[in-house]
Amino acid sequence: MAERLQKLIAAAGLCSRRTAEEWIAVGRVRVNGETATVGQNADPETDTICVDGVPLTPPERRVYLMLNKPRGYVTTLSDERGRPTAAELVADCGTRVYPVGRLDLDSEGLLLFTNDGAWMQRILHPSHEIEKTYEVTVAGAVENAAAELAAVRSIDGEPIAPARVRLLRKGKETAELSVTIHEGKNRQIRRMCAAVGLHVKRLRRVREHTLSLGALPEGGWRELTADEVRAFEQEK
Repeated sequence: MAERLQKLIAAAGLCSRRTAEEWIAVGRVRVNGETATVGQNADPETDTICVDGVPLTPPERRVYLMLNKPRGYVTTLSDERGRPTAAELVADCGTRVYPVGRLDLDSEGLLLFTNDGAWMQRILHPSHEIEKTYEVTVAGAVENAAAELAAVRSIDGEPIAPARVRLLRKGKETAELSVTIHEGKNRQIRRMCAAVGLHVKRLRRVREHTLSLGALPEGGWRELTADEVRAFEQEK
């Protein structure tokens, strides 16, 4: 898509738009071999844009993905033990992307990937307290499982913020709970369950901030919409 030259030069990280306009004015920018003019448009996909004789490299397309990670996949780009990785499931997205946070080997569900480092750091920074909701199937003494889990205030001596816990369904020896946290400490929900004598049979992330897993099939991925990406940039 054609855009103003100064915007394209600035987006490539060479300088500000104002400086780019100055470079164009003094003849330092050429498009398809011709000296560019201020206000000229160009398409980086089809036009050759040079600054001081050096071709302009278009910025990498920013990609934002949601994967429904199956159990048995590690959240790394490679694994020295040869285990399957979540990154392999999104390898056909057209560019190299990185997981945003983690889901452990035996956990499932919503996992984000991106090549936008600033966006990733915003999501991961503790100050933004991005909420995550999990559906957790537990076994053991489940009669008061939801209340007991919501009352946990520390794990292994480390203080934690209280989780929001709802009972979804209960059997004789198992229960399915909805657990919402925002700190994301290492294996937090599994450690919370262990603290109250519950065994986790299944752990599945179904929501992160405003984004829900929905009907995305296990092992499948999709790109986020522009509105979904922007929602993560808004304050709570």
